[in-house]
Amino acid sequence: MTVLKLLPLLFALLYLAPLGIAALLHQRAGIGADWWSADRSSIGNLPPAARHQAAVVRVFAAPTVRWRGIFAVHCWVVLKPEGAGAYTRYDYTAWGDPIRVNGFEADGRWFGRNPELIFAADGEAAEALIPRMQDAIEAYAWRNRGDYRAWPGPNSNTFVAALLDAVPEARVALPPTAIGKDFPYDGRWIRRTASGTGLRLTLGGYAGLTIGWVEGIEVNLLGGVAGIDFRRPALKLPGLGRLGMPIMDPA
Repeated sequence: MTVLKLLPLLFALLYLAPLGIAALLHQRAGIGADWWSADRSSIGNLPPAARHQAAVVRVFAAPTVRWRGIFAVHCWVVLKPEGAGAYTRYDYTAWGDPIRVNGFEADGRWFGRNPELIFAADGEAAEALIPRMQDAIEAYAWRNRGDYRAWPGPNSNTFVAALLDAVPEARVALPPTAIGKDFPYDGRWIRRTASGTGLRLTLGGYAGLTIGWVEGIEVNLLGGVAGIDFRRPALKLPGLGRLGMPIMDPA
């Protein structure tokens, strides 16, 4: 079989089939029918801030609203400097000022969907990350009304990717379903990965290739990511996300 004949088969197996399965699972679950009144309460992941003096950094991801949840997640960041009496949650959204501060519970459900914990740091480790993440928030260029674009970006996942770029020692790879994470928010189409362990080439977020120890190998086609993680063995597929070890060990 020639390479040209093999490409359509690979595209069907790695992109179309996973998206079809994700769509069937979404429909079977009946998710999103009443999304506006859906539960957005805390999942109880975070301890009460007033009684927890240590610094905290969290990154969460949850399937996005309605039919878009078939193939995409929404990511956000939670910060709490040492001694602070409250958590501060940062989202990047399509309504109002894009950078939304404390618009939702820090560890709240995203319109009825439980979030997945993508990264956690506490104490001194978190305290070392927070100033640079706060600086990245203040310096984020796409912060004006009208800047948000669901696809290919800049969207919520582009914003979180930019914050993680500021702290490569965190060694974080966003989920393959974090569509928009590869959008070149800083105009650079080739750069090191957020973990600092590899390189990412992106063609405006519409297509790209990422190779890194933390990220593994990822091929981006129209925002859909297929690939493989060798460090924490897993397949990465559009819509289905990771099939294998989770991004991080459960607490």
